[in-house]
Amino acid sequence: MPARHTLPFYIGGFLGPFGGGVVAVLVPQLRDAFDASTAGVAATIPAYLVPFALLQLVSGTIGERLGRRRVVLTAYIVYALLSLAAAFAPNLEVFIGIRALQGSANAFLTPLLLAGLADLVPPRQIGRAIGTFAAVQTAAVALAPLGGGALGAIDWRLAFLSQTVVALALACFPPPDPEQRGDTPRLRAVFTRRVGLLSGAAFAGYAGVTGIGFLVAVEAADEFGLGSIARGVLLAGFGVAGMLVGRAAGDAVDRFGRTPVSLAGIAICAVLVTALGIAPSAVALGALWFAVGLGSALVWAGINVLAVEAVPGNRAGGTSVVSAFKFAGNAAAPLMWLPLYHADPRLGFLGAGILAAVAGLFIAPLRMAR
Repeated sequence: MPARHTLPFYIGGFLGPFGGGVVAVLVPQLRDAFDASTAGVAATIPAYLVPFALLQLVSGTIGERLGRRRVVLTAYIVYALLSLAAAFAPNLEVFIGIRALQGSANAFLTPLLLAGLADLVPPRQIGRAIGTFAAVQTAAVALAPLGGGALGAIDWRLAFLSQTVVALALACFPPPDPEQRGDTPRLRAVFTRRVGLLSGAAFAGYAGVTGIGFLVAVEAADEFGLGSIARGVLLAGFGVAGMLVGRAAGDAVDRFGRTPVSLAGIAICAVLVTALGIAPSAVALGALWFAVGLGSALVWAGINVLAVEAVPGNRAGGTSVVSAFKFAGNAAAPLMWLPLYHADPRLGFLGAGILAAVAGLFIAPLRMAR
């Protein structure tokens, strides 16, 4: 499969998580721009993530019914216009509303892109393609603070204007519609035991692994006194690791099967996440977080392939439901682990490690497809 055919899918997969995570590092600039409190600006983060997660319960099915090409094209254009509006929002209230609409628009991008990519590549290469997509999204989550900080150092508006340009460019390359099927995709088709197990694994995987970057940042500051730039570099290691092994993780899925690869990654992450709480130095913390990123690539390569294959008659619908639970886990992670961390830093990471292991209990019952 020529790279020019798949590249728009990967760039589109990067755009959504980057747009969701870029605000966290811009809090000081936004606070000054809108003359607002830190808490007020921080509210823009769930304002994006909550509608993004909730709408994915139905966005994939809607996209399959109306046509992937039309829905993705519209979502890109809407996202571009909203990014432009965010850059020139007159006050915080308007900015929060725009962020909520951005999250809503992105809910119609990620699952449809993933389903379209799965249809585009040959079946024997689906693991490699989906593994690369997962790595790109992981990289976006980890690199958003770094990219947003660099743009914000010039002008915070550039973080949103750049997304406008990218989204408009991607609108020129919407995914094709799938081949005509006999039955119209229905939402009830995704309410299966298989999708339920994958959704549980997705929630546990994000809440216990991918979504704990904030906890690593807090430990880096509290225990080792790292500044904002050093913390950003340390956190970026997770995404870099995913980028390095994403395709190899996908190849492993094609060769050894979806379930075994996912379980191997979960076991690695559960142990390493727990070890983060007892890291003896900043260097050790960074090395462990990088290694967690390597294990995470295995986890999501397997789970994402299982998700796009879970409901053949409504591929995007099944994918979007699983994705909704990923980002629900991401949103829940601070509420779950910060109280434990404040009681004892080791407890926060122990709890996350245990939940990461629980993801394996959801994956294990699934048939080991090759």
